[in-house]
Amino acid sequence: MKKKLPLSLQDSLFIGFCATLLVALTGMLRLKLGISGHSMFLMSFFYLICYGVLGRFGSMIACGGIAGLVAMALGVGKGGPMILLKFILPAIAMDLVALLLPLTLSLHWRCVILGIIGCMAWAVKVALTNALAGMAFDVVLIQWGASVLKGGFFATLGALLVPPVLHRLKAHDLLHRDKF
Repeated sequence: MKKKLPLSLQDSLFIGFCATLLVALTGMLRLKLGISGHSMFLMSFFYLICYGVLGRFGSMIACGGIAGLVAMALGVGKGGPMILLKFILPAIAMDLVALLLPLTLSLHWRCVILGIIGCMAWAVKVALTNALAGMAFDVVLIQWGASVLKGGFFATLGALLVPPVLHRLKAHDLLHRDKF
């Protein structure tokens, strides 16, 4: 049995870079679009880039956890401690589903599927917040579905940007793993 090596310093710094850049861009680009889910664009992009470059289980969870802690520390967004769930739930769901996806799927389809799964998990935070506020269960489900539809659009856009970036990194010999 081959022993898994721990993350190198370079890999750990890359995860921290992705997480911090995600929070910084989310804070800077607080666009008042009036559409929920536009934060899924950056979230799916950075989680998938992190996973694509490192090719390891847990890389998206680490990125999401660090991003959530940084967002809580900096006070980015609204929701208090629930902001941690906003960042960590999609990362956990995407990392777990990435284990189950066959490598025979094209890179584009794997990215899109992972982005939509992350969006569905992100919408759980919306449903949980609404349920804690006392909304009726059927209204919570309708709001969850609307969040998935709106966020899914942005998550798909962010996920579709990942394959060209990974191919460009590979073409310039900056990507040393072929696991994604």
